[in-house]
Amino acid sequence: MKLVFCSHVFYLLLYCGTRTLGVEIQSEPDVNSDGVIQIELNQTVSLLCLSNGGSEAQADEELVWLRNGVMVKLKEGNNKGRSSVCVTPVIYGDNGATFTCQLRTNATVMSSVTLNVTYRPQLSGAEELTVEDDSVLVLRCDIWANPPVSSVSWTLNGSALDLLAGGFTVTNDGYTSQLTVKSVEKSSHEGSYKCRVHSPIYGEGNKFFHVTVTEKTMKFPLIPIIAGVVVVCLTALLAVVSRWKTIAKCFK
Repeated sequence: MKLVFCSHVFYLLLYCGTRTLGVEIQSEPDVNSDGVIQIELNQTVSLLCLSNGGSEAQADEELVWLRNGVMVKLKEGNNKGRSSVCVTPVIYGDNGATFTCQLRTNATVMSSVTLNVTYRPQLSGAEELTVEDDSVLVLRCDIWANPPVSSVSWTLNGSALDLLAGGFTVTNDGYTSQLTVKSVEKSSHEGSYKCRVHSPIYGEGNKFFHVTVTEKTMKFPLIPIIAGVVVVCLTALLAVVSRWKTIAKCFK
């Protein structure tokens, strides 16, 4: 996020103000009646603060900007009677951020706006997965969005999942929808999966998973074999050592 000076010409565009005695904030995009500005992720918010008390003395009052109570550093000259701030690009961390403009000499003369940053769930493309028969299958679908998605559904080969009959488990923590199969069977679980979500403002989004189930392979018991070889070698070595004198006489 960057806070930068905005050209005064920009503020000839449409705006809406929230007012308190002596200070007014104008914004692009518009601010609603609750003092909230709805803006999409990676877009730009432009704010202009004006002292509007009607007297020449107040017109020259020094203005201060705060973001969530922390003072914003302004360029020289961008604080007398009018002051502008741009948030560009808007990031996830700006969601819920409150910008306040106030008089330096009287903090009770102030006005505030709050950002509501909207963003869609990050769903795209397809994943190719290969799992062995009787192993665990885990598919994850990112559903984090603002506003939250209104629905999440999973399908296999175009049909809704039968959770009980298919041995599927679906969990949702608001960030990720996870589909789990504890014991994969080729006949039941191989195929094309789709995670489908619906956003109140962004519509439908999908992610695809293509799962191939292979035969279970016998795992080579490497550690037991190594242990067995070591035992055999040590036994043979001890046998040689214990009969060394007898063996040595054979070579005299």
